[in-house]
Amino acid sequence: MTRRLLATLALALLTLSGVGVAASSAATATPSDAVTGASSGASTTGNPVVDRLVVIGTGGLSWSDISPEKTPELWAMLDQGSGSALVARSVFTNTCPVDGWLGLSAGNRAAATLPDGAARPTTEPCPALPEPARDGTIENWSAYTDAASKAAFDARPGLLATLLTEHDVEVTAIGPGAALAGTQEDGTPAGSYQTLERALTDDTAFAHPGLTLVDIGQVRDPELVADGEDVTGLGSRAAQVAAIDASLGEVRSAVGGDVNVILTSPSDSGRTERLRVLAAVGPDFSAGTLMSPSTRQDSLAQASDVTVTTLQLFDVPVPKGVGGGLLTTKPADDDTTTEDRHQHLTDVEVSTSAIDPLVPPFFNGFAYSQILVYAFVWLVWKGKLGSVLTRTRLLGVTRVVGTLAASVPISTFLANLLPWWRTETAMLGLIGAVGLFAVLITAVALLGPWRRAPLGSAAVVALATVGVLAVDVMTGSELILTSVMGLHPLDGGRFYGFGNVPFAIFATATIFLMIAASDVLVRRGHVRLGAAAALGIGLLASLIDGNPQWGADGGGPLALLPATAYLVLTILGVRITWRRGLVIALATAAVFLGVCFLDWLRPAAERSHLGNFLQEILDGGALQIILRKANTNLSILFGNYRLTLLVPIALIFVIYVLARPTSWGSRALQAASGRHPTLRPGLVALVVMLALGFALNDSGTAIPAVGATVAVPLLIAINVKVLIDQIREHRARELAQSTA
Repeated sequence: MTRRLLATLALALLTLSGVGVAASSAATATPSDAVTGASSGASTTGNPVVDRLVVIGTGGLSWSDISPEKTPELWAMLDQGSGSALVARSVFTNTCPVDGWLGLSAGNRAAATLPDGAARPTTEPCPALPEPARDGTIENWSAYTDAASKAAFDARPGLLATLLTEHDVEVTAIGPGAALAGTQEDGTPAGSYQTLERALTDDTAFAHPGLTLVDIGQVRDPELVADGEDVTGLGSRAAQVAAIDASLGEVRSAVGGDVNVILTSPSDSGRTERLRVLAAVGPDFSAGTLMSPSTRQDSLAQASDVTVTTLQLFDVPVPKGVGGGLLTTKPADDDTTTEDRHQHLTDVEVSTSAIDPLVPPFFNGFAYSQILVYAFVWLVWKGKLGSVLTRTRLLGVTRVVGTLAASVPISTFLANLLPWWRTETAMLGLIGAVGLFAVLITAVALLGPWRRAPLGSAAVVALATVGVLAVDVMTGSELILTSVMGLHPLDGGRFYGFGNVPFAIFATATIFLMIAASDVLVRRGHVRLGAAAALGIGLLASLIDGNPQWGADGGGPLALLPATAYLVLTILGVRITWRRGLVIALATAAVFLGVCFLDWLRPAAERSHLGNFLQEILDGGALQIILRKANTNLSILFGNYRLTLLVPIALIFVIYVLARPTSWGSRALQAASGRHPTLRPGLVALVVMLALGFALNDSGTAIPAVGATVAVPLLIAINVKVLIDQIREHRARELAQSTA
């Protein structure tokens, strides 16, 4: 079999594997995915599931506020029904009560503006909920719709009430927030309106068929509320929570027991964002966990899920563009107590809230520590530290430091296996957990028999990194979700799969694993097997990254597949020309579009963002998506953080070093490449992946920056081991000559 034929086969496999994987993912859609989305407009059953539904809204309430002694009604609702942590994120970082109710009304992020029409900064006080007229009319409704039209979320305040009215579902609003959610798009109330006080004295107020919206008040933190907001009469947080609990008990008593009741808290209590409470009880919600296909996470839902669930329970088609999914119950195990479920929900809330403020200091500390590592390596490299006699020992220390530094990124994910957020100081708990796993991985890498090979220890770190991240995204992305280098639920962005930072870590480690696996075979004369090993690892990683059920990453395979193709072809001795480069690009595009097409063939409610992107192409909106991603990247690159300009500069520098093997700074790399023939082409493949990842993703600046935190320490460890071996070989020759 000729090398040209092998190269053609490699390109064919790159294309066909992506299509085949997409087909398998489309064929194995899980039942929960069948209700994602809500954008299909299809009904769930063909008939209304319920005749009555009560949605009770509050604000600022978290699971850590709840206990059987202090909040018996809230505890009873969890005991009898299902609970979840709720992402309340709206247009602004701080979600005000009016924002939460408008979001429920629109099924998307919406918010009020300042009186002068300007956007509301986080530091500004929350506007008060508007006081409705006697019939529930909202005087400044047009201001809310205007604000929504200027935002980037396609929110339509009044959508919920309008759709229900059009499908002959009666809407009753009780309380000022409920009046907002019960207003139609044209500003008219969808149904009757009462205050909570009056409704509680009316025997028929909660007996209406259809949807009853109830506002039982908000929890506001006086010490966190911006200056100027009226906090008159606000008691302590505990007193406010107790009042909410009492109101909930009165409402549930008035509603009766055989009705579905959803309690949602879609706003924050002050300036601090946090996960909030979502609970449901009734015939369709048994004791257990509320699951949402919009997040694919155990015990994590979005505010828009309540809107979608309300529409689907009444068999109202959900329009395209509405976020969220249908909330369902995952029944609790027989041995799981209410206390266990509450502890789990509290852990989700506290860990997510704890990680957010730790991200900037952790990244800064990690970056500075890497600079110190590089400085130490440079001093050792230049002979500025130690003597000739201690050089080998210092190089050994350098190898340990490099391996340890490369183990930190994956250790930030493994740290979530330990409840570090329960420690007295969260940062110290996080550092301790990360440090523990980093030391364990380093010990395995440097103490096993593979330590004798320069690429052996790097392969162990790369394998641990790829393995942990792959297993995590294939089993629900729980470690990625709240890692300091992972996704961040409070942002309301991604809740599963690979974001830019996890992808950069995963893809960089994948390429080092490809280098190590192929190098062993190539050095033994098995060139074709080496190419096949690299191809297999690259395809498997691309499969995991791009599969809509796992990594669900649209841009990742576009960067990883060309890098894989380059490395495989180079190992086979096929020179990369412009024509062959174009073939690789077209094959990669074919894989991407094939995956998008097969995902698009599924019902709209089951599609991931890959199928939705193809729909945008068909609808003519793909260019706007591409331009938005490009603008995001450019705004980060040329924004206030000028240090981000170092990213493309660093890429250009690395390309220069690789292109000129004898240039300054690459002599150690030249020695390592001489002994390991797949190292240099592997590093070129790495640069290809990082450059494409940088160019093709919004916020892609993070990809080369984060990839370097894995690649540079591993490269240091590899080069140092080669130098140690050279020194030992030189000393052995000198000893042999002296004794001859």
